[in-house]
Amino acid sequence: MISFTVTAVVFGVIFLAELPDKTALAGLVLGTRYKASYVFAGVAAAFALHVALAVAAGSVLTLLPQQLVSAITGVLFLAGAAVLLWKKSDDEGEVRKPEDQSFWKVSGAGFMLILVAEFGDLTQIMTANLAARYDDPLSVGLGAVLALWAVAGLGIVGGKALMKRVPLKLITKVAAALMAGLGVWSLYEAVAA
Repeated sequence: MISFTVTAVVFGVIFLAELPDKTALAGLVLGTRYKASYVFAGVAAAFALHVALAVAAGSVLTLLPQQLVSAITGVLFLAGAAVLLWKKSDDEGEVRKPEDQSFWKVSGAGFMLILVAEFGDLTQIMTANLAARYDDPLSVGLGAVLALWAVAGLGIVGGKALMKRVPLKLITKVAAALMAGLGVWSLYEAVAA
């Protein structure tokens, strides 16, 4: 059974952490050059694969003693918060435009871009941590994939408008604060157990 609370928490954390990431910019670039639905299909498929891998990895962590899992996830959340706060914004390179703009070429380009760019990314690691923390793979997977799809959709369709209204630094600070809070809570649970 899917927990609405876990799904909502995971959605919020992953959504905020992914907004300032390079994939929102990549989605924006692809969305301005190609048919948005073709781009989204490829990007959504890649994110679904990443979430499945992350949830599987996090589920393996649940086999460890709970105190150790809490300590590991706490440290990783704190590290993720630090990465968000101290990373420099990197400019995305120019995305090559495929000559053939068929569904398969465009969605394939979006799929490959996200598959490569997001492998081992902060949100994938966070999804694994959340899967280990909550021991509810379906709720975590649903929340994470919906958050990533929402960010991709925003990036593809309305990224420019969002970034004009909400400063990227504010989004990054809110995401880092949430991650730091989860990290401190996880470490507290590890020590208190």
